[in-house]
Amino acid sequence: MRRPGPLRTPGHTRHEQQRAGSGVRHDGPVDFEPYRGELLAFCYRMLGSFHEAEDLVQETLLRAWKARGRYDPARASVRTWLYRIAANACLTALEGRGRRPLPSGLGLPSDDPRAPLVPADVPWLEPFADARLDVEVRADLRLAWVAAVQILPARQRAVLVLREVLGFTAAEVAGQLGTTVAAVNSALQRARAALAAVGDAGAVTEPDDPEVRAVVQRYMRAFEAADVPALVRLLADSAVLEMPPVPLWYRGSRDYGRFLERVFETRGTGWSMRELTANGQPALAAYAPRPDGGHQPHSVQVLTITGGQIGHNVVFADPDLFEAFGLPRETSAKDLRDER
Repeated sequence: MRRPGPLRTPGHTRHEQQRAGSGVRHDGPVDFEPYRGELLAFCYRMLGSFHEAEDLVQETLLRAWKARGRYDPARASVRTWLYRIAANACLTALEGRGRRPLPSGLGLPSDDPRAPLVPADVPWLEPFADARLDVEVRADLRLAWVAAVQILPARQRAVLVLREVLGFTAAEVAGQLGTTVAAVNSALQRARAALAAVGDAGAVTEPDDPEVRAVVQRYMRAFEAADVPALVRLLADSAVLEMPPVPLWYRGSRDYGRFLERVFETRGTGWSMRELTANGQPALAAYAPRPDGGHQPHSVQVLTITGGQIGHNVVFADPDLFEAFGLPRETSAKDLRDER
């Protein structure tokens, strides 16, 4: 689908347009493009899918472009109006759908490092490529939080994100969702209670923190060296490893290490890694060795690091994700070393 061309707003900066939830007046055509990134983050929080979020943002901007003649700046800011379109597009897309989980949300951990790695036909939660967003719109994208809000009914999810992440008032959210302020407040209360029952949705780790980067780089070097003892020393005792689309997951540094031994036995040594960030967290792109030389995409691994240890690693074993992260489909170890 062709992206609708930008419609410019004279006299208003992006931040001026974003500061107010309503009542921002415009004297001419409006520019929808500055909102693309934050709308993408909103749709991702709602859907748990980076690719579906991109499609819905495109749909939102196209609808807004077609309806631009009916936009009334006296009733809502451009930002508020766009979120009304996006929220309803997401709610429509979510009708009749279940949540997008991670394997740890589906059952108990395995203690068998040799268990068959059979992918499950489940619409899994996907990672989000940080490079697609400005820093100021990355709040509450961490995987544990997005996985937690997936348990909420779609309208509660929308209320929670619009109110608590994006800062719209209850009256604005009521207008965006076509409901009442009382219904918005009730939905928000139920959403908070449901998330509280889930427990801690995960600690925030800053990918640029020197201690965090040092742990990531040690893990990366140990993985490339197939040094399982060194890898295990970097793990918290209760570290979790999960690998969508395989529904298996492991808890504890011992089982994590035993599974890594299996990986190097079956897929070989000489892996290459590339450091990146995803969901506001440190992450790695893993390239597996090919029998004929070179490396091929294997997984995007999203890490949670606290207290100088890796507490959680979600290994998204889907080579198609590499395109979303702007990563090459084929590379050599030399190419990756030259990038460092």
